[in-house]
Amino acid sequence: MPKRTHNAPTSDSGDPDLNLLALIACVASVSSFLFYYRQADVLLYGDAIAHINIARRVFDSQTPGLLQLGTVWLPLPHLLMMPFLISTDMWRRGAGGSIPSMAAYVFGVIGMFRLTRSAFRGKSGTRGPVRIAAWSAALIYAANPNLLYMQATAMGESLYLAFFIWAIVYFIESVQGDADALTKSAICLAAACWTRYDGWFLAAAMIAVSVIRFFRRRNWQATAAPLWPTQSDLIRFVLISAAAPALWLAYNAIVYRNPLEFANGPYSAKAIEQKTQSSNHPRHPGSGNLLLSARYFVKSVEGNVAQNEWLQRTWLLLSVAAVLAIAFNRGTGRTDPGRTVLWPLAFLFAPLPFYALSIAYGGVPIFVPNWWPFSHYNVRYGLQLLPALAVALALVVHMVLRPSGWNLRLRLACVLGIVALVAASYASVWRAIPITLQEARTNMRTRNQLQMEVASWLEKLPPDATILMYVGDHVGALERAAIPIKRTINEGNHRVWKQPRDPDGLWERALADPSKYVDYVLAFDGDPVWQAVHDKHLRALVELHVTGQPLAILYQAR
Repeated sequence: MPKRTHNAPTSDSGDPDLNLLALIACVASVSSFLFYYRQADVLLYGDAIAHINIARRVFDSQTPGLLQLGTVWLPLPHLLMMPFLISTDMWRRGAGGSIPSMAAYVFGVIGMFRLTRSAFRGKSGTRGPVRIAAWSAALIYAANPNLLYMQATAMGESLYLAFFIWAIVYFIESVQGDADALTKSAICLAAACWTRYDGWFLAAAMIAVSVIRFFRRRNWQATAAPLWPTQSDLIRFVLISAAAPALWLAYNAIVYRNPLEFANGPYSAKAIEQKTQSSNHPRHPGSGNLLLSARYFVKSVEGNVAQNEWLQRTWLLLSVAAVLAIAFNRGTGRTDPGRTVLWPLAFLFAPLPFYALSIAYGGVPIFVPNWWPFSHYNVRYGLQLLPALAVALALVVHMVLRPSGWNLRLRLACVLGIVALVAASYASVWRAIPITLQEARTNMRTRNQLQMEVASWLEKLPPDATILMYVGDHVGALERAAIPIKRTINEGNHRVWKQPRDPDGLWERALADPSKYVDYVLAFDGDPVWQAVHDKHLRALVELHVTGQPLAILYQAR
């Protein structure tokens, strides 16, 4: 068996294409952030507010520490935000939570270029059709209006997409003969697994494919090609990729006494669905139906790239054509540096089965405005297929431009047609307002109104006043009022390993006797504080009523 060669990729720092692309991405990222920041749209998503405050309470709490990371949401986004949230002003305005997302957007754009260039012609080809295709994929990804909005927020979409893209970049380069790339791919996979649960599915798929190919190639007697992956490469890849999910399972098992607390605990998507399910709120569309779930996910994908139905169908048709091209590509049999390697691009489509399964069996709903129940919910998940769609269109560009019997004018017309498709699609999104921004405005309008009114009253309290409140739903009120979380006693001060109750914990003691521990109590109709203090005859200072939101009452405790 020939010895496997080490083919180091060309340094990105000296690549003029990547340097220019990085500059374009930085300008787009900062410009988009400033635009939405001035419109007060950065903190529209309730999840963005929650992410920021989970990160903040690790050091801003009466019981600080890493256990404040909680469960359900994976920890890496919060850990990356923490240094930028030390500043009270950056915490209050949300800018600290946007910085990791913006940096990830830039790395994701660069990754799209390198992914396409590596896949179509290995690490050495930068000219001609390959170069144009790589620029096409990167710019299609970078210019997407919905991604530009999401990267300006503290949401995790752009962060996950960056790890997702680079995991596949390095995987392709390892197939092409780079001896170190598979380990780099595993590190990116581990980071993806600590960012979103999509990464767990991706890691399982990539590990399975690597193991299958290892045993197939080991039994293959063709001496012209070195073994990929080698046994040591494979073991390292599996161990690093699987480490992140294993650590999260262990954390949940130790702290919550349930390794699957994030999946079936009281704050999981499945538990939330069961709480909201009733005769008036039946199960979400696609529940228990894998095919219908896939259709809802694909519809959300369409909404993230275009608003016109014909434009949406054109994107999908070209993507199907690209998938067929990948499936029938013949250059997949050998490990040959510099060779076109398309089959790993199939991993870009991993979000489709993952979200179909999540919607059908995981209690994860997606609502799209054109289909029942005619609303916006989790439509941002459709962005997970943006890299696949961008590479699909770039593949079409590459196939059209590479040397063939086609007439030059016909080839140029096809490329201009792709440019027109993308321009018309993104223009339709801007005209209608990006669907992810519509989702945030639709679902958070009344909650943000309530939080602003609560914040205005909290600002009037003495600067050293302490407050008992449940922060799970309305922590944004503290953020807007710039009241440190450590001035509150909240559910995060409960020692979660003392289940189901912690009678000696600060949270439980304050609920039992608020006047002994805090100056004020903020209760929202139905939350644990409301239930604990409704019969304690505390003096109500103000009642806040906002249509569509629970009644809020601020009590004086002592």
